[in-house]
Amino acid sequence: MNLQTVLPDTISGLLGLEGIVGDVVGGLIGAFLIANIMLITTALAGPWAKRKITAAFGDRIAVNRLGPFGLLVIIPDAVRLLSKELIVPEGVDRPAWDIAPIVIPFSALLGFAVIPMGNGIQLADPETGLAFAFAAASIASLGLVMTGYASNNKYSLIGALRAVAANIAYEIPLIVTAASVVIFTGSLQMSEIVAVQAEPLVTVAGVTIPTWFAFVNPFAFVLFMIANLAEVGRNPFDIPEAPTEIVAGYQTEYSSVYFVLIYLGEFIHIFLGGAIAATLFLGGPAGPFLPGFVWFTIKIWAFFLFTQWARSAVPRLRVDQFLEIGWKGMLVLSFANLVLTAIIVGVIA
Repeated sequence: MNLQTVLPDTISGLLGLEGIVGDVVGGLIGAFLIANIMLITTALAGPWAKRKITAAFGDRIAVNRLGPFGLLVIIPDAVRLLSKELIVPEGVDRPAWDIAPIVIPFSALLGFAVIPMGNGIQLADPETGLAFAFAAASIASLGLVMTGYASNNKYSLIGALRAVAANIAYEIPLIVTAASVVIFTGSLQMSEIVAVQAEPLVTVAGVTIPTWFAFVNPFAFVLFMIANLAEVGRNPFDIPEAPTEIVAGYQTEYSSVYFVLIYLGEFIHIFLGGAIAATLFLGGPAGPFLPGFVWFTIKIWAFFLFTQWARSAVPRLRVDQFLEIGWKGMLVLSFANLVLTAIIVGVIA
């Protein structure tokens, strides 16, 4: 699988453009395509798939009146939300209050810039791609703090502080667990991480099992999935929103298009978490028979299904339990996994 030719190069080649003009035009068109793919995916996930999946777990029907399987409910939902009045509470810090809803989805879309989605479907492939993806996703924490601080609402501020506590407690185990994959591959470059996993691990009865790190180190995969679930704020880790405790947390005071942007950012972050997990542990876009992009789509939707299952089936933790699991459990286990991985790789090498 050749992932070295990134999408902007392909686009500029098709348009017959060279040099800096080709790089700029190819990059802009590529970014537009990737962003729209993720926005369409999120539009399906938020208004429609979330309802259908949650209803299935509760033995209900959910949306089924508009279009096949109720798919067209997306349109009236979008009109309803965007046409609502944008209410600005008194005493808000207006610049921060206005900027925060843009920061949250932007950070998630930025993370997709380095994710290999298929053969040549990758916006950029820097040598520090994994570090870039985590750094881009972390920008959302700034947006969450801004929403809570700027809203002039105690519930919003509590939600923002909880979000920061969650990110600190679980982002460290998340990154440390990802570092164990870097030790195996010897690279932070996303395409290289995918390429290493394409190597055969073992052949059983004529079936070749690839070197997906979920097979090589399932303990690290489980740790990463748990920390990832906390990062995207799904049960049992939905502490920052916790509707039964703090209204809606950091987004309590937002309505209309601002609410849509925050809601959009939340779901894009879920798919970004799934994309990073797929790249690190499930071979990225690799898979038999079907095109790579199809396999990539299946894997990120599988992660979305996992988050919705957790949301429907797992009760919320208390704040003290949430932090204790992060600091006393996940952090210790992630470092233990990192040390053990280093020892194993050192012995094999």
